[in-house]
Amino acid sequence: MVKSYLRYEPAASFGVIVSVESNITYDSSGKHLLAPALEKIGVWHVRQVVCTKTLSPSVSSRGSSLFVNCVASSPSSLVASGYADGSIRIWDCDKGSYNDIILWDVVGETGLFRLRGHRDQITDLVFLDSGKNLVTSSKDKFLRVWDLETQHCMQIVSDHHSEIWSIDVDPDERYLVTGSADLELRLFYNVKHELMSGESMVNVTAAKTGNDRELSTQNKWEVLKPFGEITRQSKDRVATVRFSKSGNLLACQVAGKTVELFLVLDEVQSKREAKQRLKNRKKEKKSAKMEVEETENVEANHDTEGAGNTLVVTVPDVFKLLPTILDTSDVRSVTLSSDNSVLMSTGHNAVKIWNPSTGSCLKTIDSGHGLCGLIVPHNKYGIVGTKDGEIEIIDIDNGTCSEVVGAHGGSVRSIATIPNGNGFVTGSADHDVKFWEYINQKPGQDSKSLTILNVRTMKMNDDVLVVAFSPDAKYVAVALLDCTVKFPAQLVKHEVDLYSCPFLPSQFLSMASALYKNLRIWGLDFGICHKSIFAHADSVMDVQFVHNTHYMFSAGKDRLLKYWDADKFELLLTLEGHHAAVWCLAVSNHGDFVVTGSHDRSIRRWDRTEEPFFIEEEKEKRLEEIFEAYMDDTFEDRHVPKEELPEEGAVALAGKRTLETLTATDSIIDALEVAEVELKRIAEHEVFFSCFAAENARRKLNLIMLGLSPSDYVLRALSNISTNDLEQTLLALPFSDALKLLSYTKDWTSNHDKVELVCRIVTILLQTHHSQLISTPSARPVLAECHDTLGFNLAAMDHLKQLMASRSDALFRDAKSKLVEIRSQQLKRLEARTETKTEKRKKKKHKK
Repeated sequence: MVKSYLRYEPAASFGVIVSVESNITYDSSGKHLLAPALEKIGVWHVRQVVCTKTLSPSVSSRGSSLFVNCVASSPSSLVASGYADGSIRIWDCDKGSYNDIILWDVVGETGLFRLRGHRDQITDLVFLDSGKNLVTSSKDKFLRVWDLETQHCMQIVSDHHSEIWSIDVDPDERYLVTGSADLELRLFYNVKHELMSGESMVNVTAAKTGNDRELSTQNKWEVLKPFGEITRQSKDRVATVRFSKSGNLLACQVAGKTVELFLVLDEVQSKREAKQRLKNRKKEKKSAKMEVEETENVEANHDTEGAGNTLVVTVPDVFKLLPTILDTSDVRSVTLSSDNSVLMSTGHNAVKIWNPSTGSCLKTIDSGHGLCGLIVPHNKYGIVGTKDGEIEIIDIDNGTCSEVVGAHGGSVRSIATIPNGNGFVTGSADHDVKFWEYINQKPGQDSKSLTILNVRTMKMNDDVLVVAFSPDAKYVAVALLDCTVKFPAQLVKHEVDLYSCPFLPSQFLSMASALYKNLRIWGLDFGICHKSIFAHADSVMDVQFVHNTHYMFSAGKDRLLKYWDADKFELLLTLEGHHAAVWCLAVSNHGDFVVTGSHDRSIRRWDRTEEPFFIEEEKEKRLEEIFEAYMDDTFEDRHVPKEELPEEGAVALAGKRTLETLTATDSIIDALEVAEVELKRIAEHEVFFSCFAAENARRKLNLIMLGLSPSDYVLRALSNISTNDLEQTLLALPFSDALKLLSYTKDWTSNHDKVELVCRIVTILLQTHHSQLISTPSARPVLAECHDTLGFNLAAMDHLKQLMASRSDALFRDAKSKLVEIRSQQLKRLEARTETKTEKRKKKKHKK
């Protein structure tokens, strides 16, 4: 019989309030804060300081790369979130549901166009002037200002010396701030708004640009002007810069563990600061007067003071640094209590106690940099080994650190409990392995307090990385930095450093290799390696066995958790969910759930379900995923030469070809083939039964077509395609199938609910196959029908427009003339580029 296993599935994720990679923003009401936490978005009530709702993608769409890059709210209850895979999801905050789209038009759920010009990854963007203009930042060190009406780049700002990671603008659109790897935040101001703010801002412009002439009041918003630089305290690169909703605060989140806050003063306050700065400067000059040549110095100071009467507002007068906020760190170890009711995690500066069932944080205790930990029997105390070589005793009930013991001269890398429960063993970078015993009372202290006593010390030849006990307490394994594992009676040589070496119940030893990314199972009788398994695509960080079984879990830097059968040396499951390296894991006593801690600062719980699965089925799924990933890679033009890159400010299609669009194309082709067969069957039926009465000539319904007519069946296949995928789906159709689709459009226009879809289909097919359609004689009847139908509808719409204009005082915007103007400008730019290329070719030929 084929053996089946029980499946593990993601159950909960906790420990992350907001991700470093994304921004935070308020909803339309201002009562809730939207905080992206990896692939989820937490909706936090500002006054109650609780997470009232979580917006999370479906389980099927989760992946290691699917984390939120940015989030934005609309005046309604809709929220938009951008993901690392290039998708944008529109959520309904009230209902907690979302619409999955590709790009920008939310109402039409379709892509409009793609602006090209940046030579590297685009990191952030903001809209200006009521959405008429767009400012984008990129890793190519440039800011670009786009006019969305004419679809071209208006300005390129090249003041940065490193990659730009984030930009934002205040609510009044006075200042635009950018963050990069430089030690300063660069500040720009909006010319249109500065002209409206009065003479003082014109003086700022003149001071910063070196130009004393006044700006033209006839110009609207055109360019960004540099205003100055804001000095940061942290040396790490900027991750996110954001203004508050009121615009009086500016937050700068760096890639490290700090958030810098700046107070943004209004115009009146900034003028007051500038005046105070001038007064302080005068006092300093007066105190620095020299006794020698007193008369000449007084005259010079008088001239300087006269020149300083012009009030100039500078960056320090507007932006004031506030206290820095420390961020959280990644999870370095997780430990479950004996009854699995308490979870303890360690990090950079705190120990946290969790309820693993609900994911709620019970206590946060200040601590050193904890690298390892365990919960002692009876679940009242926790033991934490720190990077400074100390052992901290944590009182779980009181939420305090009861004692700190200076245990080692180097960092404590590993802690292993003795199976009898009377103590534990620590391994350190100072080459020592120390045995400790629990003592419930210390002289002069309360009898309830727990202390520890060092009863034995073993000296090793190198740094100790891992210590582990066998279940019967007969053996203790010590993994060293010199790639060896030591036992009381023997020595096993390993090629690389080890991060974990737990014992199996049958006295086998599993070792997690860091360099070769494999798992090795050793026998302790002769020290022979029974099996070496290539496990992860990157270093293996931890391995744990399910209690009293030969099933094991491994965690690696490749962001994956894997489930293994150590008897058959088979991979059972690959569990995805983390967005960074997985440092540690812990398995419950009964194996009903697993907890993992990661560099992405989250703790995730994986529950065992009652759903059985088979190894062969999982192998087939993994092969399918590899094939789909390969297909996705072939869609991307990664090997296009640089000379074939798009021209400056080029406009391209908004969407891109994906596996979903190709599948949709196949479904349309299949529907056309089935409909064509059905049309032939109908024609034969009518010819054969033309001499019989109508009641005897009834035709049987086609069950494959669900009883629909051929035209309705093809329209049903098109209606099932996502709106944002329709364009790329139709682009992949062959010309012959596109011609078949056009032949059905006359029947479809009678369906009032599908008129918009039909018009869009016809428009895309005509634009795509225009050249071939006009040169194909068989396509002329189809084109004539489309021309008559669409022409009739356009004439009717124009008539309705005239009627409405005559009945109302409101004027219609002539969108057609605007479109013609935009296209003429694009045509002129294209002709200019063509002429430039032609001239360059002539010059090259002339030189030759």
